[in-house]
Amino acid sequence: MPKPFDLSLYLVTDPRLVAARGPGTSGLLATVEAAVRGGATLVQLRDPDAHGRVLVEQARALKVLLAPLGIPLIVNDRVDVAVAADADGVHLGQDDMTPADARAVLGPRRILGLSVGNPSEYAASDLAGVDYLGVGPVKATGTKADAGGAIGAAGVAAIRALTRLPIVGIGGLGTADVADVIRAGADGVAVVSAICAASDPEQAARALKAAVTTAR
Repeated sequence: MPKPFDLSLYLVTDPRLVAARGPGTSGLLATVEAAVRGGATLVQLRDPDAHGRVLVEQARALKVLLAPLGIPLIVNDRVDVAVAADADGVHLGQDDMTPADARAVLGPRRILGLSVGNPSEYAASDLAGVDYLGVGPVKATGTKADAGGAIGAAGVAAIRALTRLPIVGIGGLGTADVADVIRAGADGVAVVSAICAASDPEQAARALKAAVTTAR
């Protein structure tokens, strides 16, 4: 069994947006530290353009920050990076390594997430070893070029009806969208710009977390 995790407020990092707070890993760490102070419960390192060595260094730096706080670190796509940096898990897209293959590499204790865009994608997915689903995009998003069409809260509800796995809604979400996503059955919301592009990431996270709590 993987370590416990809380999907309530799931921060996904964006290298361009966090760079405004400092060069190298400094902007990344500053953003994540502020988001965690505000209530982020899970952090995913996502940088599709970074080479493996850079990602491992970033992941290790984040692990040092997050481990004492008990907040899991997830690495997007890169199973090898997650293992090298001793991250807490990996999040896979539909075109990445299969969940079964990823689980074989990760072992039983790491967290494994999978993106699912609609019921037909869910039906076609190999869910062996998957611990949670990222569902969306709920709304149109500019931070992920290959995201599918927006599915809305109704799309989240459709996936919720098909699975007992924990699910987190993602894609273009802000504070005003949280209630609809939670009421559709999501266990939490995943955000990129709503925190990474905020002038005050801590306050942005606090508002999002409060919206999740209220919607429940």
